[in-house]
Amino acid sequence: MAKPRAHAYLVVPLLALTLFLVGCPKRPATTVAVAPAPSAPQAAPAPAPTPAPMPAPAPAPAPMPAPAPAPAPAPAPMVKPSEFAPNPNLKAIYFDFDKYNIRPDDAKTLDGDAAWLKANANNLVLIEGHCDERGTNEYNLALGEKRAKAAMNYLVAQGVQASRITIISYGKERPVCTEKNEACWSKNRRDNFLTKAR
Repeated sequence: MAKPRAHAYLVVPLLALTLFLVGCPKRPATTVAVAPAPSAPQAAPAPAPTPAPMPAPAPAPAPMPAPAPAPAPAPAPMVKPSEFAPNPNLKAIYFDFDKYNIRPDDAKTLDGDAAWLKANANNLVLIEGHCDERGTNEYNLALGEKRAKAAMNYLVAQGVQASRITIISYGKERPVCTEKNEACWSKNRRDNFLTKAR
């Protein structure tokens, strides 16, 4: 009985050593083959006529240096939400409980917002995503972001440049109504639109 265990103690380390030595390479190995430079054929006295030597292949042209990569675009400057102000031309949209899809009536509101934004291309827009008080802070921050992104995607689909839009989520931190009922909560589930000149 002791002998099979002794073999197991030998086989396991050998197997581990083999896997370690062979391993999986992170990058495929590449080999560079360098051919010797062609040499001129030597003339040797031969009774039979020799065929004409093949001309030496032309040396390969030196590789062109890779073009310098284009400089990365400068990151957009950090936008401060405090620089934006409410705009009476842009109307808020509202959401169902625990949802971030655009409702048909709110799509009409966004169509009007998109028309104003396209006509006033010198304005940047900040979309604030808000939620009601139900749920955790983390959940509501994520839901508010999804709501702001949904409105942004809708505006972009209507022709507003995405580079003009910034989104932020306040979750449940900025309610417009603090009563504990559905009528109040429905007012808090919203996206607000603020603008500033470029």
